[in-house]
Amino acid sequence: MWTKHHKKKKIGRLVVPAMTVAFLSYFGYHCIHGDYGLRATEVFEQRRIARERDLAALKAKREHLEQQVALLSDGSLDKDMLDEKARYQLNMSRADEIVIFNSYAN
Repeated sequence: MWTKHHKKKKIGRLVVPAMTVAFLSYFGYHCIHGDYGLRATEVFEQRRIARERDLAALKAKREHLEQQVALLSDGSLDKDMLDEKARYQLNMSRADEIVIFNSYAN
């Protein structure tokens, strides 16, 4: 009976661990540096916080404008508010008035 005896190569034992290390390294790197990794999540969170601040400012501005519109509505027409808006839009004032423009008034 003829048998062939092969000497086992030591490199064969390292193939599976090397592939495992490469696999884990690739996915580990992309978990941190990828498009949806930890660093990208931090950037997304910073953008979300900034946009929430912008949204809060826009909501406050909208509420202010809604209050002004409510004063000009038909049911509760405020004559002073109407006079103020008309003078502002027409850029007119009486001779005895002092006009002070605020940056937040439109």
